[in-house]
Amino acid sequence: MEKVRIGIIGLGQRGSGLTNTILSLEDARIVAVSDVYADRRETECEKVKAKYGEAPKAYADYHEMLADKDLDAVLITAGWEEHIRIAIDSMRAGKITAMEVGGAYDVEECWELVRTYEQTKTPIMMMENCCYDRFELLSTALVRAGKLGEIVHCHGAYSHDLRDEILGGNVNRHYRLNNYMHRNCENYPTHELGPIAKILNINRGNRMLSLVSVASKAAGLKAFSYSDKNPDKSLAGKDFAQGDIVNTLIRCAGGETISLKLDTTLPKYYSREFTVRGTKGLCNQELNMVLLEDEQNMHECFETEDFVEKHLNNAKTFEAKYLHPIWRNITPEEKELGHGGMDYLMFREFFKMIKNGDEFPVDVYDAAAWMSISALSEQSIARAGAPVDIPDFTNGQWVKRPPKDVLKFE
Repeated sequence: MEKVRIGIIGLGQRGSGLTNTILSLEDARIVAVSDVYADRRETECEKVKAKYGEAPKAYADYHEMLADKDLDAVLITAGWEEHIRIAIDSMRAGKITAMEVGGAYDVEECWELVRTYEQTKTPIMMMENCCYDRFELLSTALVRAGKLGEIVHCHGAYSHDLRDEILGGNVNRHYRLNNYMHRNCENYPTHELGPIAKILNINRGNRMLSLVSVASKAAGLKAFSYSDKNPDKSLAGKDFAQGDIVNTLIRCAGGETISLKLDTTLPKYYSREFTVRGTKGLCNQELNMVLLEDEQNMHECFETEDFVEKHLNNAKTFEAKYLHPIWRNITPEEKELGHGGMDYLMFREFFKMIKNGDEFPVDVYDAAAWMSISALSEQSIARAGAPVDIPDFTNGQWVKRPPKDVLKFE
């Protein structure tokens, strides 16, 4: 096909931002949009018309969009609770499906997602943009080159002060508020887990076995609700179910461990804390640090000026050799197209794969496994941190499925 004809379901903050990203790509054309709110449909139609000279079709009911025969693919950017249900409908309608990230509400819906794919064989990809970020790809390249030795432990976090966004849920028609009012779990696991899962070949020679999750008390949102920064004074003094800090520890079949942290309702700078630990070195995104035993002295003290000068920002030392070419060649304009460029690169690769008929690297089994962590952590927290088994959504096929990175490394 010359251009992938795509429709977007869900036109809130994320959907609107990705409209801009897709409009910049030569391999795609937005031909339809859908949202329950008329003002959102109108805004995005005007934006698309300004680019193409022709407005896309607009639907209040996404089912009507899925019946459109002029549509090749669908991007789902609705609220978290709708992602899997809409993806199932999209696959049944035969539309190539791009599903935005989030956590599952029940393990059974993850199984239904897998069963639907296996019945329909409709291509589906979870659009986990952090798998395409600069440092994660650099770390993956170093792992694949054997520079970190045998990988033992990985850590990631979604550390992002979202207090005003959460409490603005009613004002801005945003889905996070209801989740924080009623759930207590690792509600947004895939940004930190996705790149780690690819490094550890989860579902492809390795798998996650079980987890334990514990949550702190919920105090941050209630305290913030009394401040002048609260966008919705009707929520002042409201109690919330979601703990401020959630820690999750996962065991893998290969013997590795993964630690995840949700941290969104206390004062904090943004960080994903992405860390890979191996027998020969480590990668730490928060410090922009790569330390390799064969090339650096691991015992130098952090407090010395020599260590800081030589090693604190030394990822750039390894980028010249190991950084993937898509990041070496990215332009300043492309970096502006979503999360420093990783949205642009992910969608550019996505449409290229559709046109070439390539297999998606983040598939339905990845989506089910990564999203299930939310529902499973909710169970563990409710049981005071009891271990919970993680299902094998591949039904044993993980043993023989070959590894597949999101991009090829030399």
